[in-house]
Amino acid sequence: MAKEQGGKYTGLDGATVLVTGAGSGIGKAIARALANEGAQVAVTDINAELAIACARDLSATGKNCVSFRLDVTSEEDWIGTIDAILGRWGKLDIAVNNAGVTHTGALHEMPLQEWRQTFAVNLDGVFLGVKHAIRAMRVTGGGSIINISSASGTKAAPNAAAYCTSKAGVRMLSKVAALECASRRDNIRVNTISPGGVKTPMWNAAGPVRNGFVWEELGRATPVGRFAEPEEIAELVLYLASANSSYVTGADFAIDGGYSAL
Repeated sequence: MAKEQGGKYTGLDGATVLVTGAGSGIGKAIARALANEGAQVAVTDINAELAIACARDLSATGKNCVSFRLDVTSEEDWIGTIDAILGRWGKLDIAVNNAGVTHTGALHEMPLQEWRQTFAVNLDGVFLGVKHAIRAMRVTGGGSIINISSASGTKAAPNAAAYCTSKAGVRMLSKVAALECASRRDNIRVNTISPGGVKTPMWNAAGPVRNGFVWEELGRATPVGRFAEPEEIAELVLYLASANSSYVTGADFAIDGGYSAL
């Protein structure tokens, strides 16, 4: 990835960023990486305490960060959060729709409530994030929207019907949004990242973690033989958020250790 002199990605220093699900895991790593590049970061999460802690830790190192409690399924929350960002910094340059949930279990046994909750967060939440980010970015000259999908949105997995289907929807939604923005010459790019297994609290919740047992066992299903670290996903976000990727839109990037190539 080309970088400008000084090691920074072009256009991130001083950019205004919103990251959802940034209280932990991939979102937290993304918020930290963007702040380290000089961006002004709105750290958002449905867990206000986690968002506050992340923003506080970044601010303590001299970064320009603020936290918001954001329920991505609430359009009212989205409007209020983006209005607050515009009121504070006057623009929104980058939006990273990362928040997600998963429920596991056989399709024929899945409660309808779990199906709907998964779609509400994983797909409705991205729809609302894209919708309101576009509205803000059109006013302030354009930007980059990055939606976090999953390798499970490309390859089916048993006992993960809602997760796989909702993440597949994120990929198609992103392509439609990219084409709409390009056709209007909005200068807004929309891309998707599809990670494979990543060491995050979501995976911790999937089963007992004993001395890395779960990571090792699940990692064996990946060609490179391990799970990713959240920081490895954040590195790709930096590229897509920056002007280095100015000709990239409507694309889906697999970052899964070769899983989708099987």
